[in-house]
Amino acid sequence: MNRARRDWRTPAAVLAAGAAVLAVAMGIRHSFGLFLAPMTRESGWTREVFAFAIALQNLVWGSVQPFAGRLADRFGAGKVILGGGLVYVAGLALMAQARTGTAFALAAGLLVGIGLSGPSFAVVLGAVARAARPEKRSLAMGIAMAVGSLGQFAMLPGVLSAIDAIGSTATLLALAALAATILPLSAPLFEKGEKGPAPTPLRVVLSEAFTHRGFWLLSLGFFVCGFHVVFIATHVPAYLADKGLAPRTGATVLALVGLFNIFGSYISGYLGGHLSKPGILVGIYALRAVVLAAFFLSPVTEMRAYAFGAAMGLLWLSTVAPTNGTVAAVFGVSNMAMLGGIVFFFHQVGGFLGGWLGGRLFVARGNYDMAWVLSIGLAILAALLNIPVRETGAARPLAMREGEA
Repeated sequence: MNRARRDWRTPAAVLAAGAAVLAVAMGIRHSFGLFLAPMTRESGWTREVFAFAIALQNLVWGSVQPFAGRLADRFGAGKVILGGGLVYVAGLALMAQARTGTAFALAAGLLVGIGLSGPSFAVVLGAVARAARPEKRSLAMGIAMAVGSLGQFAMLPGVLSAIDAIGSTATLLALAALAATILPLSAPLFEKGEKGPAPTPLRVVLSEAFTHRGFWLLSLGFFVCGFHVVFIATHVPAYLADKGLAPRTGATVLALVGLFNIFGSYISGYLGGHLSKPGILVGIYALRAVVLAAFFLSPVTEMRAYAFGAAMGLLWLSTVAPTNGTVAAVFGVSNMAMLGGIVFFFHQVGGFLGGWLGGRLFVARGNYDMAWVLSIGLAILAALLNIPVRETGAARPLAMREGEA
């Protein structure tokens, strides 16, 4: 019986389940920008009210992520994904029932933010990395991200059609039902409980990370990634509508982001097994600056919007595999979910500012121009921050090195 259980949770099974969890969780999360215009119109809220709730979601998600990662490292990813999935379902259901800005912030911001910390990149990729052979880790994480991105591509047209056909409330309830599939998908991610060396004390793990310059530079670079992702996902549909394009154009742009993210995530994961991962990050952020500037400085047309979606898709979550891969290369995989969660916290602080500041600047100035300029400058900064980062393993006690091969 024990042998059968061990054989069932193979690296392939972990990878397949992890990718499916990401596809559902991130696909739903990626669709929230489509609700901005209809929900603010129906409720009478300003865009800042909606943007604040989504920004709060990212801040809560990031704040809880290191703790979720620590639990996943100690007790297995499956339990954390299961618990997070339950909270995620509850948050989506309550989003549908929210009638005030405060209620919406508590549902979309607090509950969904907590829920997302379970079926998230740090927890899922930590399990995938532990299951994969060292030489296959970067590729396995890239595949998980690529398949997970398929959910972002496939879900958006359906969500937009559902909003048009049955309204935002019923659509959110349908998404809550879809999120419930995360619960059975968590089963293969209940990691093997094999006895190993005693876990390294938390203070030792944190001390090593917090005194490592590359860890801080990597984290600050990921802050910029979060700013870009949440600003674009939340505000681009409304930005394009303001420019006179049809609502379906914004949904198509986000769908193209999800589609091309499949290829970008896979390519960055593959290259991470052959090239410097920090070097890949430098290239991604530099290219983001070029794409953002080209889109902002050009007249907005439907075809240019689609080209922007495709280009940003290639660069969208292609940062995740090399970022987490660098964490694994420097610190090992035993505490990867927690350390990756700390790096992800910076991503979500950036996401908070990208989501909220986009709405705030729009209310204050009547347009998104300053937000675009800020996004371009931050992309350049992130490229520069990753130049000094190295993949050299940190010096650590023997207890921390055991099992890291």
